[in-house]
Amino acid sequence: MSRTQHEHGQAAPHHDRDHPHDHAHPHDHAHPHDHAHPSGFRGFLHDLFVPHSHDAADSIDDALEASREGIRALKISLFALLLTTLLQFGVVMISGSVALLADTVHNFADALTAVPLWVAFVLGRRIASRRYTFGYGRAEDLAGLFIIAVVAISAVVAAWQSISRFIHPQPLHNLWWVVAAGLIGFAGNEAVAIYRIRVGQKIGSAALVADGVHARIDGFTSLAVVVGAAGAMLGFPLADPIVGLLISATIIVLLWGTVRSIGARLMDAIEPDLVHRVEHALLETPGVLAVSEVQLRWVGHRLQGAASITLADAPLSEADARAAEAVARVRGELPNVDAFRVRPIPIHPPSPDEVGA
Repeated sequence: MSRTQHEHGQAAPHHDRDHPHDHAHPHDHAHPHDHAHPSGFRGFLHDLFVPHSHDAADSIDDALEASREGIRALKISLFALLLTTLLQFGVVMISGSVALLADTVHNFADALTAVPLWVAFVLGRRIASRRYTFGYGRAEDLAGLFIIAVVAISAVVAAWQSISRFIHPQPLHNLWWVVAAGLIGFAGNEAVAIYRIRVGQKIGSAALVADGVHARIDGFTSLAVVVGAAGAMLGFPLADPIVGLLISATIIVLLWGTVRSIGARLMDAIEPDLVHRVEHALLETPGVLAVSEVQLRWVGHRLQGAASITLADAPLSEADARAAEAVARVRGELPNVDAFRVRPIPIHPPSPDEVGA
């Protein structure tokens, strides 16, 4: 049955090396999550600023529809952030608040990050070519790098403006307008954050989730602007540039989580829970005795993978059917799998001579 050692499913990376198969997995095993999250207030902050980039169980199973969802989210949030930025900039002009200016600059930068991500979603729709044999989904992760760079630059610009205001202090005007603009900034950014993160999780896009987290950071820095204005009202005008510096420092600190997320995607890191779920789906397939290797990776907001499974001895047609069913079970477990390849390895019963020996 040497012919059964071929692969089933669509193209995906795999290894041809053999593995020992004497470690069959029981079918009733449980797969615990081995990436525990903090609880309590720390857990609340973690979920707020470092949310999961996906929920594969609820993901859209059609790649084109997933891209449409992502583009729709970017369009709506782009116009919402631009409107918020324009309102805040108008208040900057009449108040002279450098903290509000820092917040406005970052809001504008966050709005602009939607553009390369939009392009990446459109580019990711293109079919694979002879040069880009895995398709163009990586454009989405590269857009994530651009987002990181833009947000970091905006933090530096905000810090520079705040330092300049320390050296050349200027009086603030219309502080109640500054308070109102800060509250508008918080409301607009939080609404965009919730929308982007929700859609990003739905389609499995780390870059879109990262963009949502940046909008959430903007929202809380807008509240910091309110604090700076309140300090100025109480007779402490330096509260405004101090808050501007704190905004810049906060952006840089929270940006690290996004750097790790996007970097992990580019290094083909995968959530262990997804590997467990693929193993479980394969082991639930009739005739599968063991799973010796599972590979998964994100390409943009879609998954690709491969696995080696040990099959009981069966005719070639039956082995083909089992392998095809294994692929179908994986796709049923993870709807956003675009390509998954199974390499069946049959086990032959021992011959009479081997039994006598």
